[in-house]
Amino acid sequence: MTGVHFLDARGPEGIRVYAIGDIHGHLELLAEMHARIAAEIERDKPGDWRIVHLGDLVDRGPDSRGVIEYLIAATARDSRNIVLTGNHDTGFLDFLAEPDAEGLFARHGGQQTARSYGVGLNMSDASGLRQSHAQLVAAVPDNHLHFLRALPYSASFGDFFFCHAGIRPGIPLDQQDPQDLIWIRNQFLNHPGLHPKVVVHGHTPQAEPEVLANRVNIDTGVFYSGVLTALLIEGAEKRLFSVEKPGFSGRR
Repeated sequence: MTGVHFLDARGPEGIRVYAIGDIHGHLELLAEMHARIAAEIERDKPGDWRIVHLGDLVDRGPDSRGVIEYLIAATARDSRNIVLTGNHDTGFLDFLAEPDAEGLFARHGGQQTARSYGVGLNMSDASGLRQSHAQLVAAVPDNHLHFLRALPYSASFGDFFFCHAGIRPGIPLDQQDPQDLIWIRNQFLNHPGLHPKVVVHGHTPQAEPEVLANRVNIDTGVFYSGVLTALLIEGAEKRLFSVEKPGFSGRR
């Protein structure tokens, strides 16, 4: 299988592509990132553009509801805003469908998501869980559910493939298991060979963006670092940049 090396990879002709890493409820940084991108587009006037959000919109951060509202509006305003799903986004939907005190949502940041909808999750006993789950179900607007359920698992532009977590090596890109696209780690992260396209992903937070021959990881752990990272791709140009929450020391 022929692979593409990062140094040789090119974006699609005439289209500037931005990818934004895991957001995790940090609305203020998402809005700042969009403002910075909009300013660059206005300044440079590329022929066309896309903004790909790599999933994990919710959990851990303070305003998951606001992030979803923001991206619903952004995608309605311009379809060149593309939002992919992450494991935390599907975990939120799973919890709404069937509450599980031991599941991803309950154990890894769902309390913050629930609070953004004005609900405090009670995990102390089965009765509390049922009651607070019912309150959360009532609090989440239908358009938020429709939006999250419709999110795609991947996107592809030029020599780059975008997904939340990664791919299973050796499997054609159009045959990837959706669960791998939002959950995979070691088999993908430790694979030394090239892929059919360079994979741009998040899911596994790092102190700095990772740029390797076969993949680019732009998850810089916004929920603990205060740093949201993006990648610009335009022709042969590839550029990383970030926005940072005031008061955080960031990834350094």
